[in-house]
Amino acid sequence: MSRIGQVFQKLKERGEKALVAYVTAGDPDLEKTREIMIGLKEAGVDILEIGVPFSDPTADGPVIQEAAQRALKKGTTLENILDMIEDLRKTEDLPPVVLFGYYNPVYAYGIERFADRAKAAGVDGLLVVDLPPEEAGELRRETDSRGMDFISLIAPTTSAERIGLIARQGRGFLYYISITGVTGTARPDMESVTRDIARIRACTDLPLVVGFGISTPEQAGAFGPLADGIVIGSAFVRLIAEFAHSPDLVPRVSALARTIKGAMRQEGYSS
Repeated sequence: MSRIGQVFQKLKERGEKALVAYVTAGDPDLEKTREIMIGLKEAGVDILEIGVPFSDPTADGPVIQEAAQRALKKGTTLENILDMIEDLRKTEDLPPVVLFGYYNPVYAYGIERFADRAKAAGVDGLLVVDLPPEEAGELRRETDSRGMDFISLIAPTTSAERIGLIARQGRGFLYYISITGVTGTARPDMESVTRDIARIRACTDLPLVVGFGISTPEQAGAFGPLADGIVIGSAFVRLIAEFAHSPDLVPRVSALARTIKGAMRQEGYSS
């Protein structure tokens, strides 16, 4: 069982849900990203989703787009992100790490070279937003064989037939996009999310997480019981942008993660 699978199994045994926290690597710089990852781990985050900045994103809303631009201006690359993760793994007992990004940087890096490097760095999973199942075979031959989970997305508009296809090929967990749109731009509808999760559950036993539209402890507490985990990204990225040059940056990000995790446990949070 992969490290991601182990996390979901342990959480299920404890009756808990996973908090998956997204941050953009290199925003405000890679050293701060490193400190933020440690702070998130210490705050109880179960899976770290690390965004690889790309110049032409299709799924990211303005908050994460701006973070990617800041990171690129700092010279952040796929290579030095992998270096950072590998270095962290030597000294920190990190939770599973999922790289979130687009196919262009991976393709430019070299597919086999990337798979070798990511595995050596301690990457547990990969989510390539613009690589549908029909086109993922070349990359997956390399990542699957090295034991990295290829995470797949399911949207509200995904047909039942296609959900079945994605579920059969899925590894690690399935990521349900709770809104039709880009990250951090709309609030999910409880009735629609409940209906769609039931459709997905009928096709697979893989863990299912919900993201793209969840940004507050209240939402995490409300939507957490529906799935096996919640992804929060824009709320962390927004906080990082606001306090990028403050000595309180890492404590503030950690405090938000701790509050969200408390809400998901239905303790430690009051509205």
